[in-house]
Amino acid sequence: MRKINSALISVFNKEKIDKLCFALDSKGVLIYSTGGTFDYISKLGISPKKVEDLTSYPSILNGRVKTLHPKVFGGILKTNSKSDISEAKNYDIPNIDLVVVDLYPFEETSKNSNNHNEIIEKIDIGGVSLIRAAAKNYENITCISSSSQFEKLTKMIEDNCSTDISYRKSLSIEAFKKCSEYDNNIFSYLKNLPQNKAEIKELRYGENPHQKARFIGNLDEIFSQIHGKDISYNNLLDINSSINLLRDLKTEKSIFLIHKHNNPCGVAIRDSLTSAYNDALLCDNVSAFGGVLNTNKKIDISSAEYINKLFFEILIAPDFDAEALKLLKSKKNRILIKLKKFPATNIQKRSCLNGYLEQDFDNKLENFDDFKIVTDIAPGKSNLNDLVLASIVAKHTNSNCIVIIKNQQLIGSGMGQVSRIDALNQAIEKSKKFGFDLKGSSLASDAFFPFADCVEISHKNNINSIIQPGGSLRDQDSIDFCNNNKMSMMFSGIRHFKH
Repeated sequence: MRKINSALISVFNKEKIDKLCFALDSKGVLIYSTGGTFDYISKLGISPKKVEDLTSYPSILNGRVKTLHPKVFGGILKTNSKSDISEAKNYDIPNIDLVVVDLYPFEETSKNSNNHNEIIEKIDIGGVSLIRAAAKNYENITCISSSSQFEKLTKMIEDNCSTDISYRKSLSIEAFKKCSEYDNNIFSYLKNLPQNKAEIKELRYGENPHQKARFIGNLDEIFSQIHGKDISYNNLLDINSSINLLRDLKTEKSIFLIHKHNNPCGVAIRDSLTSAYNDALLCDNVSAFGGVLNTNKKIDISSAEYINKLFFEILIAPDFDAEALKLLKSKKNRILIKLKKFPATNIQKRSCLNGYLEQDFDNKLENFDDFKIVTDIAPGKSNLNDLVLASIVAKHTNSNCIVIIKNQQLIGSGMGQVSRIDALNQAIEKSKKFGFDLKGSSLASDAFFPFADCVEISHKNNINSIIQPGGSLRDQDSIDFCNNNKMSMMFSGIRHFKH
């Protein structure tokens, strides 16, 4: 246990420190303070000591420099080593056992004010420095960085005016979390990024039970969970993949998507939501088991009655009818999510080696007006629409991938293969397994065909329209085969690798 004999208190919001200050005073703890905090504590009938008297230096630059002094930080960072004790004695550095800080309200000010100078003045310097110093030296110092921690500390002061190492370490973790969130808000403001509160949400585990995991951000801005168990790491990846595909499908018709392991395994666009769901499920009703479902329409009771028959992990929708919601809540662990908005997609980051990779998000949208017909035969109108959809779905499917669409329905896909031929064969095999007729279907590839072999396999299986980026040295071989076999092919000029 570490006894508290002295404390440094510097807070912006002072209304919640009364009980803590009274408890400290009752135990004879020496309180250092400055500015408005000193005045507030003094009005409570307590006699704190001014930091200015400790440092022999006044508060300067309109109060922006008060605590940034060797005597203050020496008192916080001092350890029990002989050299530290000797130096503290030589330089008359005091003992400080407790630091209580409440930071300037930068986030609140940046959200509620358009005055840039006012916002900049709310960037706390001394407060963050005090928190970091005290949190670093948690073996010796108790660091309070939030008013939510006052109540527990007050009770400990009243009991024996001491804290143990496990408690101080937990406070240190919370302190550095606080600093991280604070700095992220400043960064976001200065970079003109969306003002997200960088909350840290601990998850049950990562991709596997032996991996710890957390989400850093603000999920509440994107969606609200209205039912079910806690969302997991893998759930979030599937939700992200599904939402990104939904955003690219620009139509007023009913869209229904089913995702598994970050890949679409069911896609259908129909005039009614029930039809869209039923046809999406037909794409691969095996993989749909335990999948993530997503739609652009409000879930009504009619569609809910069909959906309720399936075991799924997550259902995402813009809204739910009361009757539909009641039915879907019948399974307690089933996660139901109401999508509020699509997340900003500007920059993509991922860890790599001893750093991270960063790239622009793939925001390129497919449109057949941009496609180039390279064969003698042009695709028909229905094939054109299917080629657009196939290209979009391929964009959101892991490479190497092949996607087959017929009548605005996914009927076959192969993904994550090291060979494009393997991806094609997988897509064809899956299509046949689930009873689809490939005649008149349309195929998309996320990258070009280096040879004509994929076109030849497509022809043998009655696929008559193809969209691919083009750009191979042997593009003409594929074009010639299509012309000789009355197939249509278009070049998008856009590669959509997804690793």
